Amino acid sequence: MEENSSGHHQEGPRSLHKVVAFPAPQLLIFDLDGTLIDSKQDLIASVNATRAHMDMPELPGELVASYVGNGAPVLIRRAMGPEASDQDVDRALEYFIRHYHEHCLDATRLYPGALDVLKAAREKRIHLAVLTNKPVRISNVILDGLGLEGVFFRVYGGNSFTAKKPDPIGIETLREETSVVAERTVMVGDSSVDIQTARNAGVYSVGLTYGLQPESLQEVPPSLLLDRMEDLIPHL
Repeated sequence: MEENSSGHHQEGPRSLHKVVAFPAPQLLIFDLDGTLIDSKQDLIASVNATRAHMDMPELPGELVASYVGNGAPVLIRRAMGPEASDQDVDRALEYFIRHYHEHCLDATRLYPGALDVLKAAREKRIHLAVLTNKPVRISNVILDGLGLEGVFFRVYGGNSFTAKKPDPIGIETLREETSVVAERTVMVGDSSVDIQTARNAGVYSVGLTYGLQPESLQEVPPSLLLDRMEDLIPHL
């Protein structure tokens, strides 16, 4: 990619977000919640357990799910509401992380087709990575608990870098580690956060309509929109 006079990258694949086909990827980067794993019920349960701990009533599950995607601090800040003090949010966040770590595999499962896609990608020797805004320790606990230990060459979380998605630092780091060019890199996710991350990094993107925030994909369209994970296999 070239840089313009202001030092910013010129539009690359991100300007082609309406294109269905893209070159066979050499680096495939997955979001976690709403993409590889259905963690909705465990997240809702832990958020509402946190609110109960803070003497607050439960929130509707779909509302909680709409808060997911920007990391635990943002999730709890939203769940606590604008009237909550910073001190209360900090206490709630500490409780949430502890509770969620203990219950993150109660109901969480891989989405249908996820294993098939990962198997097909490994057979083609595609580099596989996870880039999530969830804390990296819990991300690894979940992946290991679901039998995916060793599948990804790297798992980066919301606390792995100085900035979270949609900042491109995660994708840029993964590209540097694998020496894969932008045109052969694909970010797979279920929300506008993931697609915007791909655009900011100048790589292609796949949006999945079954996740936690599929409506947000209308705001930031991906390079390729799929209803099922396994539909990605022909594009590998």
